[in-house]
Amino acid sequence: MQVSTLRVLMVLFVSVLLTACGPSIYMAQDFRSYAPKHKTVAILPAAVTMQLRPNQMKSTTPAQLQEMELKSGHDFQEKVYSWLLRRKTQRGYTVDFQDVMQTNARLRESNIPYNELRTHSPQELAKILGVDAVLTTSVRTTKPMSDGAAVAVGLLVGAWGATNQANITVNIHEGEAGKLLWKYDYLASGSVFSSTENIVDMLMRNASKKFPYTPKS
Repeated sequence: MQVSTLRVLMVLFVSVLLTACGPSIYMAQDFRSYAPKHKTVAILPAAVTMQLRPNQMKSTTPAQLQEMELKSGHDFQEKVYSWLLRRKTQRGYTVDFQDVMQTNARLRESNIPYNELRTHSPQELAKILGVDAVLTTSVRTTKPMSDGAAVAVGLLVGAWGATNQANITVNIHEGEAGKLLWKYDYLASGSVFSSTENIVDMLMRNASKKFPYTPKS
């Protein structure tokens, strides 16, 4: 099937059918002792792992899979950044979020490619990026839609194919010692075919009231 045909088909599938388990949220008890010191948080590209079926692997080369995960990782980074900027104006978060273009530029200048990002500690990345804390996201999907080519093309243009399960984790580590300050686990199951922006909105909307760096009431 030609790429142009797949693009047309993707436009037709705009509905989202999703069920999700309640998110699990952790915040360090001493978080409030760190918060006043933090001025800027960097949002890293998401670490995306797609588990394809055997028949899909036959039609998807390792290079294509790597490109899918890379593109999707940066899509998540951009959409989480946009989501937090919108919520900052509403909730008055006590920190700023580093522009993701600046984050990625500094990573390139430090010769840290996407596939080696998780080999560096949070405190090392915070120092490189010149921030007080780093936000990381990991995404693992299982049993995606049967047409492997459609999955590949869909992700490359910012859409997700149907999946039976998606495990998403968001972490915030402080920059000095790399301590985990906040962790948000989200498990979604069902049929998803939507933009990354919609998926991030579903991921983050329930966490807004418990997201850290919110002024004390």
